[in-house]
This record gives sequence, C-alpha cells and structure tokens, in this order.
Amino acid sequence: MEKDKVFATKIEKKFEFDEAVASVFDDMLSRSVPFYDEVRKLIISLILSEQKDGKKVLDLGSSTAKFLLDLHSKMDTKMLLKGLDNSPAMLERAQQKCQAFGADISLELADMLTYDYKDEDVIVANYTLQFIRPMHRLELIKKIYDGLNDDGLFIFSEKVVFEDKRLDKQMIDIYYDYKKRQGYSEYEIAQKREALENVLIPFTIEENIRMCRDAGFKEVDTIFQWANFVTFVAKK
Repeated sequence: MEKDKVFATKIEKKFEFDEAVASVFDDMLSRSVPFYDEVRKLIISLILSEQKDGKKVLDLGSSTAKFLLDLHSKMDTKMLLKGLDNSPAMLERAQQKCQAFGADISLELADMLTYDYKDEDVIVANYTLQFIRPMHRLELIKKIYDGLNDDGLFIFSEKVVFEDKRLDKQMIDIYYDYKKRQGYSEYEIAQKREALENVLIPFTIEENIRMCRDAGFKEVDTIFQWANFVTFVAKK
C-alpha cells in the first residue's frame, strides 16, 4: 500500500479526489479515520446478516472499491454489488483492483446527486455526505429514500461537530493527537485542515438524524461513535 504523503509539501489548491489522492487513498483512510477498518467490518457484518441472492448493495463514493471488495470476499450468496464515484482516478484504481481479484462488482462514473436510484436494498455512504454541499444534502437523502425498497437500509458514516463548542474543540484536539500517533506531522495536519476548509462540512449527530427523518426514514440509529466520527443506520 502506497503511503500517504499528499500534504507533506505545500498544497496550493482545495482538497479533491484526484490521482495524487487516489494513489494513496487506502492508506489515507486507514490512518486518518479512527477505527475505519472496524467500522467497515461492522457494516459488512450487518449486511451479511441478511444476505441473499439478488440483494442489491450500492456504495456511494466507492473510491478504490475497498469496501465492496471486502464485502465480496465474505459473502456466500450472489448479492449484486455496485459502486458509484465521480472521480475517474478513483474508478480506474477500483477497476484494476476488481480485475486483479476477479470480483464481479459493477462500477460507474456518476454524480450521486443526479443518479437514478431504483430498487436498492442497501445503500452505503462512508464519509461521503460531508462532501455534499449542505443545501443539496437533504435533496440527496430524499432521492436515496425514494430509491430504496421497503425495509431498505441506508448506512452512512460521517465526521460530526458538537453544539458545545468547548467539547467540539476538545474532540478536534483529541483527533489531531490520534493523527500524530499515525505518523502525520503537524504540518501535514495543518495543510489538510486548510485544504478541506469549506470542502468537508460536517453536521451534528442530531442534524444527520433529523435530515434522515425529514426524508422519510422511520428509524434512525447510531451503531458506532469515536469522538467526532459516527456511523448511522436509517431504515425505510
């Protein structure tokens, strides 16, 4: 796995999922997102608990297809797996990996805001909604809700903020200490923070839950949280 050094030198642009990021994205996720591997395993276990032939699983912002490949390797039914991403560089990496593993996974270059969601059983979005402009986020969740079958699940993970500003600052500091323990320098952390400003816009836990309920979801729960990283399950 190529090591993430994207922010080791000065960056002159806002964060984007280009070739430089795609080439190190798996390492970036495992070192930047606390318990990312455990969360992925948790979501996969949840999906596998009700797996069956023909069940459709759609991953939004599928990046290098790591989640879908892990799910594919563990399923013992013929579920239909598909990934959407709007980054050609990410999709190219994903296609190479799927081909190398001989995995039957459908991948599509698409904008999740305009994609035609239809007859989906499970839709997954891991740390994806936070990159959608807030004014468009509820519209997207409504499209996802409409595109799910009855009792369908929308499983998503997000970085969150806290209403209590002091607590929010403490959680951010704890997170930055975590990143330092993963080998990132203070310069890299500062560079990434600047690049993500006004690109990654997190909601509170309550705002994420309310957004799902406003879209029509009847049940919304959290199944994982570490500081300001949370995984939600919304049931239609």
